[in-house]
Amino acid sequence: MSCYCGQINTYENCCERIHKNIAIAKTAEKLMRSRYSAFVLAKGDYLMESHHSKTRKPKEKKAIVDWAKSVQWIKLEVLETTKGLEEDSEGTVTFNAYFFENGNVEVIHEKSAFVKENNLWKYLGLSK
Repeated sequence: MSCYCGQINTYENCCERIHKNIAIAKTAEKLMRSRYSAFVLAKGDYLMESHHSKTRKPKEKKAIVDWAKSVQWIKLEVLETTKGLEEDSEGTVTFNAYFFENGNVEVIHEKSAFVKENNLWKYLGLSK
């Protein structure tokens, strides 16, 4: 079975490695994919760890985990990546995350901003 993030590797050989050691996420896209898998698995601690310290809201962790558990995740589509490579310090990833909620298929369409903090990729928030 392929990873939740849509890559052909198994979860154990893909996002789980990043969940255990965030430094393995060498690009913004890899971090974003690992965050999607963390939503699928409702890994609140990882979602907080992978969020930039300036925009992280630890008080929201329980609500995020509760919501992530309340929906059925379907798939992730990465539409575009700008910068965000290993040698970059910032980048964006545009994606669609599909999920089933209250009898309907819903989609989160987002252009996310990522920056390096202490040489690790972190989710900053929505890109402007």
